Amino acid sequence: MFIGRKSELENLNKYYAKNDFQFSIIYGRRRVGKTTLINQFCKDKKTVYFVSVESTLKENLEILSNQILSVLAPEAPRNPFLSFREAVDYIFERAKIEHFIFVIDEYPYLAESDKSVSSILQAAIDKNKDNSRLFLILCGSSMSFMENQVLGYKSPLYGRRSCQFKILPFDYSECADMLDGYTNEEKIILYGIFGGVPEYISRIDNSLTVRENAEELLFNPSGRLFEEPFNLLKQELKMPQTYNGIITAVAAGSSKLNEIATKTGIETSQCSNMLNTLTSLGLVRKEYPVTEENSKKTLYALDDYMFKFWYRFVLPNISRITAGLGKTACSEIFDSQQLNQYTGYTFEHCCKQYVWRNALSFPFSFQKLGRWWGSNKKEKREEEIDFIACSSDSAIFAECKWTNEPLNHSVIEELTRKSELFPQFNYKYYLLFSKSGFDKKIIIQSEKDNNIILVQLDNMFKHT
Repeated sequence: MFIGRKSELENLNKYYAKNDFQFSIIYGRRRVGKTTLINQFCKDKKTVYFVSVESTLKENLEILSNQILSVLAPEAPRNPFLSFREAVDYIFERAKIEHFIFVIDEYPYLAESDKSVSSILQAAIDKNKDNSRLFLILCGSSMSFMENQVLGYKSPLYGRRSCQFKILPFDYSECADMLDGYTNEEKIILYGIFGGVPEYISRIDNSLTVRENAEELLFNPSGRLFEEPFNLLKQELKMPQTYNGIITAVAAGSSKLNEIATKTGIETSQCSNMLNTLTSLGLVRKEYPVTEENSKKTLYALDDYMFKFWYRFVLPNISRITAGLGKTACSEIFDSQQLNQYTGYTFEHCCKQYVWRNALSFPFSFQKLGRWWGSNKKEKREEEIDFIACSSDSAIFAECKWTNEPLNHSVIEELTRKSELFPQFNYKYYLLFSKSGFDKKIIIQSEKDNNIILVQLDNMFKHT
């Protein structure tokens, strides 16, 4: 069953319906569902689908030739084209008389096998775009290659695309559609363990409990995801062990550049560059206090929840897991407060996603949303707010509580006090998220005061 990617699929079909030359670039990290999206789009459409391999141009040309001829000339001898230029010219000639899709998946492999490939495509596009009905798709998992050498202004292909799609992991709501049979609380926990990558979510066995899935996939030496972070780093990076040290430091709580550099023993400027690389891969994110423009208060956090869980809970237990004690290690985590505390941060992230997903239902149009931390000079202490959504003169101050008790009125009082640190906002709203609901006093107050907005866990899973 195809889940999610509705917007991307609708846009691809919109461009296809034009029945003229279109050039789409689709990219995103591995396992995120690019090929699944393309297959869904190509279903019931004539398609030459070529997956390039990390090999020589000769081998790629043989595979490409076979794919082209099997679709466009099934009765012809399967003699390989003599060059990539010849293959491309044949594709464009055929596209003058019929409408079809030509997909080059894992395009970076092909382009690296022959540096002239992008220039050949560029020349063919420029020559034929006005009389062609070809729908060309280039797809790749190497984020830096696709952004710099396909989309970048120095690329021969720059400015020729009709559309581009950066495929991101699912948010908690999209993941929930793949998690039938679990409670909403369990869906948040599962999102915190496996993240939003569809490939990882698809490995969850809905007949097993949350704990059993974690044991089977992560705390088992033969588990499908047991070595996934290491394998992904090896595929994407030249120095995976060094990057592994950086991720380990961030997962352990180091959030400032100098802390991470000291923890890993890497020179600060090199550490900064490596963090930028991890950010481009979607594994790390930079955070600034949301109301501070050009802030130097940069913090780093892991942005992939499967990686976050793995480095926080699996990696420290590697020896026990390989010794056959993975189930014991997993039980200790689930039976303690560690997982509950961890899920509290997951819940906060899901609440941010909820606000973006339902942005039009809030009292004003906000441009920014993010965490805030800083000094309360009046009371001489540090303050934190889970997140603020704001425009130039209005702000929503949000608090997210993953507790087993309903929230009481003190939460509103505390959030109101913190909001006084922001005199620049003329209009202030207070948004409370709760796993376990709200006490009667807060509910009554919210019914009288339109500036107070309450969202209970179950409401976060109602599609709007």
